[in-house]
Amino acid sequence: MGYNELRKGRYSSPSQEYFVTTVVHERYPVFEDFTAARMLVSHLPKLEREINVKWLAWVVMPDHFHALLRLEGNIGLSETLRRLKGGTARQLDQHLNHAGRFWQPGFYDRALRTEDDCLQIARYIVANPLRAGLVKHIGDYPHWDSIWL
Repeated sequence: MGYNELRKGRYSSPSQEYFVTTVVHERYPVFEDFTAARMLVSHLPKLEREINVKWLAWVVMPDHFHALLRLEGNIGLSETLRRLKGGTARQLDQHLNHAGRFWQPGFYDRALRTEDDCLQIARYIVANPLRAGLVKHIGDYPHWDSIWL
C-alpha cells in the first residue's frame, strides 16, 4: 500500500494528541551534525507560536524525529508536519550545502486515545537515544525535551 493510500481518511482534530515520526531521506544521519539538529529544534517554538501546536515531548535522532504533540489550533496534523519539514528542509539544505529531497515523503502518526498514558509515550520517545546506544544517560543527549521530564 502506497503513502497516498495510507493518507485516505486521515483526519486530525483540535485538542487531539499525536505520536509522530518523520524520517530523513534515505535515512542519512544528517542530525549527527550538532548545528543541523539544533536548527530542527529551533523550528519547534516557531511552530508553537505560528500555528498553535504544543510539543509535549520530542527527540531528534541522527536520521529521524519523534514527537508527541497536541493540536491546539485549526491547523491539522498534515499541515503541521508539512510546515515543520518544509521550513527545516530549506534551512538545513543551505547549512549543509545540499540539494534535493531532505525528508522522506509522509510521516507515521498515531492518534492517542483517552486511555493512552502520555507520560509513558513521552518516556518512550526521549529514551530513543538510550535504546540506540548513543548515550548511557539521557541527560547526556542534547536533542530532546518533554514537558513532564
